Parts: sequence; structure tokens; C-alpha cells
Amino acid sequence: MTIPLRKYAPSSQNQRVKSFEIPGEEQPRIYTTEGTPDTAEIDQLVWAAYRQIFNEQQILVSNRQLTLESQLKHKSITVRDFIRGLLLSETFRLRNYDTNNNYRFVEMCIQRVLGRNVYSKQETMAWSIILGTKGRQGFIDALLNSEEFQSNFGDNTVPYQRRRIIAQHSMGELPFSQFPRYDQYHRQQLENLGYFQAKAPIGYWWNQHKPPYNPVSLLISSPLLFIEHLVFFAFIVYVILSYYGLVNL
Repeated sequence: MTIPLRKYAPSSQNQRVKSFEIPGEEQPRIYTTEGTPDTAEIDQLVWAAYRQIFNEQQILVSNRQLTLESQLKHKSITVRDFIRGLLLSETFRLRNYDTNNNYRFVEMCIQRVLGRNVYSKQETMAWSIILGTKGRQGFIDALLNSEEFQSNFGDNTVPYQRRRIIAQHSMGELPFSQFPRYDQYHRQQLENLGYFQAKAPIGYWWNQHKPPYNPVSLLISSPLLFIEHLVFFAFIVYVILSYYGLVNL
């Protein structure tokens, strides 16, 4: 039996405040496939989707999903399907799901998929139960199939942070794509994935190669190094002169 989403009360956030506004520079740009977008507009839409799902800190060439991009450009899938593919990709799992607990992962996905912050701990817990019972794919499908996503973005629009700026406030909310976290839990997760592995010690053939170096060895090695360079330079000059026939080998 599937556990339904627990009820939670929404809090007062900007995206729930109705207002008449004049669009300006601070308003988010909406990327959509409605109408007849040209190739350049589709490319901009693709990168807007990457910025929304992976954030600025994770936009890497290795994160690109070329198959999904091709399907979107040939209209084989919708923008919502493209977003689903990015969320279910292996790179998104490695960089976001494996390095965070369920609560943090739920908060990140709500920000990037629904375009808002979580309302409360009750909402975080409710979606965490869906994540724990249905798995990552079931959780992503539940977000993308929700009435909130369908009414705000539908099948053809890239999600964005809704109502970050409103006319009644002199300052808006901070963007979701801020610097990555470096708390103890996050660093421990990265360490478990092998990000901070210690380098192997340098191997030495002879004991005199190990620091601290013997002053006598340093005194002897300096002229030897000079003689080695001098012999090598003389050999190069001899080869060049032999090539032009000035000396015989």
C-alpha cells in the first residue's frame, strides 16, 4: 500500500502573495518551448535547465546529458521530461543525493523543481517519507506530477525561483543557487565518496634522497649536477656540428 503525502500547512511566502507588477530587470526570465523557438532559444533553454537543476557550482561538461538534449531539440520529449531526466541522471545522484541526507535533498529538490523554499519542517518530513518509501524516482515523479508544478510550469517551461522580487519590498529573497555547504556532515559524506583521500607517500630509492638532506651530499651533488648539464650541452652541440659536416662522428 502506497503511503500518501502527509498534510502540511503552507506558510506565507512571496510566491503566494498576489500583486500587480510591472516586469523589470529583476524579474526571472521564462524559458519555454511554447510557440516556435529557434535553435538559439532552445540552446538557452537547455542551459537554463542545467542552471536550475545543477546550480552554478555544478555546471560541468561531464554533467551534460547529450541524449536528453538531442531528444528535446527534436521535440521527442517535453521540457518536463528533460527536467526529470536531469534529476534522475547519475551525475545528479552522485553530486546531490549521495552527498546529502534525505531532509536536505528534499529541500534542494523543492527549491529547484517547485521554485520555492519548503514551507516548514512538516513539509520536509512529508516529502522525506515519499522519498523513503517510493525511492528517488518515485519522489521526483511525485514532484513533477504535483498540481503545484503543473499549474506554475506545466510541460513546456523550465522551473525558476518564483516571486523572488515583489513590488512591495525594497529587497527580494536570496537566490537558491548560493555557495555549496561545507559543514561537518557534508564533508564527511564527500570523504566517504573518496574526495579527500590522502596521497600516497613518495617512494625513495636511497636513504640520502630523503629529507633532511646531508650537507655533504648537497655539497657533492651541486658540482655533479653542473657537470651533467655541461656534458649534455656539449653532446647537443656535437650532434649539430656533425649534422652540418663540421666534425666527424
